Amino acid sequence: MDGRDLVRSVSVVGSGWAARGLRTVRAAWRGRRLDAAGPPSRGPERARVPGRMEGVEPGPGGGLLRFGRSELRIVVAANGAVFWGWDGAGPQPSYALAGGGPEPDPRAVLEPDKDGGWRVVAERMTVVVSRYGAVEVCTPGGVTLRRDLPPRWWEPVGGGAARWVQRSEVAADARFFGLGGRACGPRLRDGAYRLGDAAPGRASGPGDDPLEPTMPVQLVVADAGTHLVFHDTTWDGTVVLREGEEGAGSGHDRVGHCELRMDGGPLRCWVVVGTPARVLHAWAALTGAPALPPAWALGHQHAWWGPGGEQEVRRVVAGYQERGLPLDAVHLDVGRHDDRRVSVGGEERWPELPVPAEESRRDGIRLVSIVDPAVRAEPGDAVYDGGSAADPFARVARDRTVRDAAGAGESVFPDRTHAGLRAWWGGLHAEGLEQGFAGLWQDGHAPVPGGDRRGVRNVYGLCMARAGYEALRESSPGERPFQFSRAGWAGSQRYGGTWSGDGATGWPGLRASLSQVLGLGLCGVPYSGPDVGGRDGSPSPELYLRWLQLGAYLPLFRTHTRPGAGSGEPWGFGAEVLEHARVALLERRRLLPYFLTLAHLARRTGAPYVRPLWWAAPEDRALRDCEDAFLLGDGLLVAPVLDSGARRRAVRLPRGRWYDTVTEEVHEGPARVLVDAPLSRIPVLARAGAVLPVRGADGGLELEVWAPAPGRTGGGLAVPDAGDGWDDPEIERYVARRQGDRVVVTREREDGAGEPPWPVRVRGLG
Repeated sequence: MDGRDLVRSVSVVGSGWAARGLRTVRAAWRGRRLDAAGPPSRGPERARVPGRMEGVEPGPGGGLLRFGRSELRIVVAANGAVFWGWDGAGPQPSYALAGGGPEPDPRAVLEPDKDGGWRVVAERMTVVVSRYGAVEVCTPGGVTLRRDLPPRWWEPVGGGAARWVQRSEVAADARFFGLGGRACGPRLRDGAYRLGDAAPGRASGPGDDPLEPTMPVQLVVADAGTHLVFHDTTWDGTVVLREGEEGAGSGHDRVGHCELRMDGGPLRCWVVVGTPARVLHAWAALTGAPALPPAWALGHQHAWWGPGGEQEVRRVVAGYQERGLPLDAVHLDVGRHDDRRVSVGGEERWPELPVPAEESRRDGIRLVSIVDPAVRAEPGDAVYDGGSAADPFARVARDRTVRDAAGAGESVFPDRTHAGLRAWWGGLHAEGLEQGFAGLWQDGHAPVPGGDRRGVRNVYGLCMARAGYEALRESSPGERPFQFSRAGWAGSQRYGGTWSGDGATGWPGLRASLSQVLGLGLCGVPYSGPDVGGRDGSPSPELYLRWLQLGAYLPLFRTHTRPGAGSGEPWGFGAEVLEHARVALLERRRLLPYFLTLAHLARRTGAPYVRPLWWAAPEDRALRDCEDAFLLGDGLLVAPVLDSGARRRAVRLPRGRWYDTVTEEVHEGPARVLVDAPLSRIPVLARAGAVLPVRGADGGLELEVWAPAPGRTGGGLAVPDAGDGWDDPEIERYVARRQGDRVVVTREREDGAGEPPWPVRVRGLG
């Protein structure tokens, strides 16, 4: 516990929560001691490398390669992904994989290679293993994408988990992305990145690492191709990246380097090669399809922190309704609770919770409750006593219960890595769900690692999300569950989305929030978003507006009111900001059918809603280096304003024709263009030929078609979705053709083309 933590604890005491504040101070000191004392001493260690290859044993999809001091198993999966694991490690057990994992590809065989090595030839890559254990991933044409040098282990002489290091080389032109939600990204420059879920204990910005969630997933983009590599171990570790450098025609390129050091766990990984879309599709097949949010969760949501009971809910809802502002959900933060235990029960402040919940639902507004991972460690508390009787709380070395400071003082943490305990935890949600909550906001972070819990800390958030998701499904089986979490890991998209945590208020915090959403999407978590305006201060009217304008184009669109940090409501920043905010909120509602379509595509293909500009052209190096704009699906390019006072900004355009969606001005790419960015809006451009499902003036579905360039065609998809059921609607495919001064739109079906069933509005012909 450092001085800043102590000051924050004392501020809790001064706020009137004296008893809880003192408990917080004591528990924080105890947690610090436990964190330091829990991990056992490693003692003397001995180093080990694989040694020389001594034999092979072919098997389905690959085989087993035996070395002098280790063995390597390689399996090509039917979906094209390749697995390899050292020291007998197999694909299972795994927190990340969905089900039992993919079947081996019977077409892939282990065969001899030159210089005493062996190789496995798959449809999309060739994996070559040298006689000393280097593993090389090549394109079908023989171009090297990645070369893993022989690994090295350090094993305690007295026994125990070995730590290990894996050094890798990539092409000189390669760029690194991923590793979860990184505030400094989305492109990961030279430096060290910790792989361990952690919260900094304050509002976070670009200089903070790690944040939640982190995951050992890298997406590497180079001229020769794109590949994803996932090291499937849940232990803490560090990734050190160094980009390569080309020799400017001299032929002396410096390759890029990656060094992965892990504190324990198996040395095993998956590699997928292909276009970005193909890679994310295969990744979703491995780790599970992203959860499909209900339609209302793709609208505007507002979180409120502080006491006040049901009257405060009515005040927030009335404020939006009186001003004609769209609102789809109200989130209730921890400020409404006497403690930070299970936050979905009916506390004394909420004797009439079903009444405002029903009132809000009639207006199309849902209530979402925060859930904290901790249980207050106080005898007499019903949850604590019930849990103690069942002994469900996480333990560390020397059989001590994990305790930590969790806002209300000393708290304990249920061990959610066990299925029975997840069921117990999920059952605690029943009361709040019955009273009217429609979704869960999983907040908080994992307890201190300590002892033998170090290997599961990083998946604590994933297991908590699973418990909440299963509780929601059981409570309302006819509705799609909605939840999102601060923490998570590879595969957490199966249970919902992610919230970017306590982002720092400021222009760097605004930029960081975009980086986190882009990075999470490239790791297979398509639904995420920040708190508009940040959490630790009062944003200026301009900053709040620019953040809200960006948030209107992100999957999770949430504003937040926090006492003492200024209003998070659009009318709290003056009349001018209110009117500009109204435009952004109404545009988000108009685009709701497009967001729903992107949600269905993410579930079926793994493609994120928010994509980097290089998504369809990873070979374009100028786009690879662009981090201040993004694609929303295939049809829109969003260029947020990320700097104070900016009223114009430069935008890097991919190839093709692009229309300003407000002025319909035409821009031709690839190019770098200067566009207007008045305070009333941020630049948004539509791809020529795009067919976008939008909400019409009458509230029904409408097709907005942007005219293709002469001699070109275009198209788009629409998924008419009723809102929150489990029906699997058909994907409607549309083609737009330019015929002189007209644009003709047809729906493509197996039995031939036909007229669209929805009204069509063509733009860009003027």
